[in-house]
Amino acid sequence: MTDTPTDPEQAAAGPDASDAVPVQPDDVTPGRPGDGGDGGDGGDGDDSEAVTSPAKVMRIGSMVKMLLEEVRAAPLDEASRERLAEIYERSIAELSDALSPDLQHELKMLALPFRDGEVPSEGEIRVAKAQLVGWLEGLFHGIQATLFAQQLAARQQLEQMRQIGPGQPGGPGQPGRAGQPMDPNQLPPDRPGTYL
Repeated sequence: MTDTPTDPEQAAAGPDASDAVPVQPDDVTPGRPGDGGDGGDGGDGDDSEAVTSPAKVMRIGSMVKMLLEEVRAAPLDEASRERLAEIYERSIAELSDALSPDLQHELKMLALPFRDGEVPSEGEIRVAKAQLVGWLEGLFHGIQATLFAQQLAARQQLEQMRQIGPGQPGGPGQPGRAGQPMDPNQLPPDRPGTYL
C-alpha cells in the first residue's frame, strides 16, 4: 500500500478499501450483525470478540501493511531484519491491548514469535508480516460488516417508525400495542372505564 488512510472513514474498512464505513472510537464487535448478538441470531449478546480501540487497530494495521510493502521492495541487511522483528513483536503487543481476550488469544495463536537470539530471515519477516496483515484485514471486514448490519437495522427501525406515524396506536412503547397499557381516555365506547 502506498497511501496511508488519513480519513477515519477510509481506515474503518481496512487499509485498501474504497467503500468506507465510519468507525466511532467506542467498542466495535466484529462478526456480530444486528444488536451485538452472536452472529445476528438473537443470541445472548456476548461481546467476546470486541475491538475496544478501533482507531489504534487501524493505525497499527496501516503501519504493518506499509512495512510489508517496504520489506518486499528492498533487500534487508541484518540490522534491518532485527529492527523489523522488534517492530513486529511490539505491534502484536499493542494490538493485543486493543482487543478482547478472545481476539487476543486468536492473534497470539497465529502470530508466533521469532526464535530468541536469532535474527529472522527476510522470508520469515515477509511471511510473519503478511500473515498479520491478512488477519487484520479479516478483522477490518468483520468490523465493516458489523457496522453495516447496525446501520441497516437502524434504518429499518426508522422506516417502521415512519410508517406508524406520530400519535398512532401500535408504535413501540405507545398505548394500543400488545402488552402496553391503554390510556383510559382512549377506551372503546363499549367499555365503561376504570373506577376508583
